[in-house]
Amino acid sequence: MKKRLAVLISGRGSNMEAILKACEQPDYPAEVVVVVSDNPVAGGLEAARSFRVKTVEAVDRSAFATKKDFEGQINQVLEDNHVDLICLAGFMRVLSTDFVQKWSGRLINIHPSLLPAFKGLDTHKRALETGVKWHGCSVHYVNAEVDSGAIIDQAVVPVLENDTEDTLAARVLTAEHPLYVQSIPKVLAMLAE
Repeated sequence: MKKRLAVLISGRGSNMEAILKACEQPDYPAEVVVVVSDNPVAGGLEAARSFRVKTVEAVDRSAFATKKDFEGQINQVLEDNHVDLICLAGFMRVLSTDFVQKWSGRLINIHPSLLPAFKGLDTHKRALETGVKWHGCSVHYVNAEVDSGAIIDQAVVPVLENDTEDTLAARVLTAEHPLYVQSIPKVLAMLAE
C-alpha cells in the first residue's frame, strides 16, 4: 500500500509537480493525499488540482492571529488526511519548534544549496559572491534550526564562469526535481524500519 504524503508549498510548486508525477508510477511507494499552501494564490494550488489531489487547501497565514493558530490549522489538515510524511517544497514559512517536534522524522525539505553551506535565503547569489565552483541542492530532515537537519541526499551542479543568479538557479532547480523524488522512498524505507 502506498504511503500518504502531504506537500506544503508557497509558490509555483515545481518540486511538488515532480513528486506528483512520480506518484503516478505504479511502483512508486507514495501518493500525495494533500497539498497545503500558506499562500491562497500560489500557482501550485492549481497544479495540484490538475493532478486530482484529494485535498488542496490554502491556509492563509494572514487569516490567523498567531503562528500557533496557523500551524494548528495545518496540523488539523495533516491529521485529518492521515499523512505518513510531510514534504516541504518551497514552503516559505519557518515552522515552530512544537510543529517540528510533533512531526519529527516525518518532515523533510529541499533546499537550494549544498548544506551546510548557504542556509536560508539568496543561496545562488551567495554562492556566486563566494566564488564556489560547485553548488547544488539538499534534501534534509527539518529540525528546530533553519536548514540544519540531517542531510538525506544531495545533488551537485557546476558553477559556470558566466553564471547569473537566474542561470544557476535554473540549473539547481533541474537537479532538485529528481533528487526530491528519489529521496522520498529512502525516507519511507527508514520510517518502516
